[in-house]
Amino acid sequence: MATMRKIRTGLVLVVTVTAMALVTSVPAQAGTSCGIRWGSLDKVVAGGPGGALVNVRAGRHGCYDRLVMDVRGAGAGPVQVRYVQAVYTQGRGSVLALRGRAFLDVELRIPTYDINTGAATYTRANANELVNVNGWRTFRQVAEGGSFEGYTTIGLGVRARLPFRVFSLTGPGDQSRLVIDVAHHW
Repeated sequence: MATMRKIRTGLVLVVTVTAMALVTSVPAQAGTSCGIRWGSLDKVVAGGPGGALVNVRAGRHGCYDRLVMDVRGAGAGPVQVRYVQAVYTQGRGSVLALRGRAFLDVELRIPTYDINTGAATYTRANANELVNVNGWRTFRQVAEGGSFEGYTTIGLGVRARLPFRVFSLTGPGDQSRLVIDVAHHW
């Protein structure tokens, strides 16, 4: 009887310890936000007097899609990014048609041309498709809304109003980069 009781107590102890080990060893499910707490309100990044836009590119990451604007000059110039009902072109003020259910208006205080010579610093094959984002999780379209009097507009169509962040990086060399990350989920 005492031996049976010891065996039963031992089994209960083994089962309890095993169950606790299983519960604590199972990795916590990553939240749909990947821990992102950026929010979706307007963002402004201050910068020094920038040079000119020289390239626009994009990348995909596990928790967000990224848009990068390469700028000639160490100061990337201020940028304002915000969700809007419609993105408008520079100079003319017409609506920039974008795919997606939400639209980010990217207002750069830098031109796509050299302000001294007027020569283009950023040439693109198609202003309506600056970057091919077909099939991406969050981005739907990246389009240029023109450059006028030192301001450049880029429209970013996304699948929904999602959290985003904006920041600048220096380098490589005398260049800088403006970065916009838009999360896949809240």
